[in-house]
Amino acid sequence: MDGKKRSNIKPGLHVMIVQKEDQRTGDLTEGYVQDILTNSSTHPHGIKVRLETGEVGRVQEILES
Repeated sequence: MDGKKRSNIKPGLHVMIVQKEDQRTGDLTEGYVQDILTNSSTHPHGIKVRLETGEVGRVQEILES
């Protein structure tokens, strides 16, 4: 599934995000979506979310749960 479309992302979903400070290195953080922060229906760099751990980043991958 595509992390660039808001309709694909729901709270509780298992995802991989890239945090702002990791954009250069491409390091991904794994977690579960708590809040969706992007208001638009799509975003070219991925929908911004807050994980249950409090980390914020853009969805790069949606993992199968």
